[in-house]
Amino acid sequence: MLYRKYRPQSFSEIIGQEHVTKTLTNSLAAGSIAHAYLLCGPRGSGKTTIARLFAKAINCSSRQSQQAKADEKPVKSEPCNKCDSCLEIMAGNSLDLVEIDAASHTGVDEVRSLIEGIQFAPVKSKYKIFIIDECHQLSKSAANALLKTLEEPPAHAIFILATTEAHKMIATIVSRCQRFDFKKLSLPFIIKKLEFILKKEGIAYEDGVLPLIAFNARGSFRDAESLLDKCINFTAQDKKITVQEIKDLLGIVEVGQIEKLMSSLVQKDVKTALASINHMAQEGTDLQEFAKTLVFYVRHLLLLKISPALLNAESSGFSAEEVERMKAYVVTFSEKDIQRMLELCIQAENKMKYASLVQLPLELAIIDITHKES
Repeated sequence: MLYRKYRPQSFSEIIGQEHVTKTLTNSLAAGSIAHAYLLCGPRGSGKTTIARLFAKAINCSSRQSQQAKADEKPVKSEPCNKCDSCLEIMAGNSLDLVEIDAASHTGVDEVRSLIEGIQFAPVKSKYKIFIIDECHQLSKSAANALLKTLEEPPAHAIFILATTEAHKMIATIVSRCQRFDFKKLSLPFIIKKLEFILKKEGIAYEDGVLPLIAFNARGSFRDAESLLDKCINFTAQDKKITVQEIKDLLGIVEVGQIEKLMSSLVQKDVKTALASINHMAQEGTDLQEFAKTLVFYVRHLLLLKISPALLNAESSGFSAEEVERMKAYVVTFSEKDIQRMLELCIQAENKMKYASLVQLPLELAIIDITHKES
């Protein structure tokens, strides 16, 4: 899998989370290592990758200097990837790095066995490091058992907790950790990583391919790499990825499809709007994904209607031409109309998960939008 093959092995390879990596590398250089860290953020933003990378750097016996900017001094914070500790962690067989998936180990018994193992000194390294992924899923009794250890941890133990839902963590655990909030990755960062991968793999691609994949990845590196993986396998013969192949293979949504529907809604043309939905269903477009993208699009219409300054082109992923067309749509609707449209689209997206005919909630929403009662 691409996301495993091209997982960053040094801090300099991390894209889009500089506020996290800079703090961690400075603490490594200063020898100021905390006993517990909490990494929070959306899925696919690099939490587990940075946790493993940080664990590797902590126990590395010969850390390397990180390449610094012109006005900064180089700091020794990069793992060498050559010493025994680094090689063992990269191979996944280090005895001094324990990884636990809290989603499947939620009980107090698992945490108690972990706590018993904490008392033992590291086998080879200076520190014994515990990475607990999705730690918000620990049961209340398991979280309380972990809390006691976080209050008085052994000097050789370091905890790195990762979660996508920090609000579900008990406050006493959060207060005992250094917390880092990861950003949702913007399209330019995802495109940059995909370009790097395709160059390494020696695969050509059309201009619109990477923005389309990045747009549908919803800020997740892992989702983007998984989509790219499917595309590479599909184009194994000609070694070139085309936009049409992506649409045929993955059924993903492009902005042009949303714009076609919006044009019908502007003209109150319910017949054309419903025909376009049914055409997409017959062509194999994922209509639940379409509804999700429609919500994303209409939300930005509302932001644009309130104030053009609220539409961030970089994070939204819309081109200059697409933004101009959005401005034309916004003129024809009142703020209240767009708000109502957004509410109907959200309701349709939620209902589609359980509908026997997947397009029906979306069709009903379109009828409601185009036949507004006075």
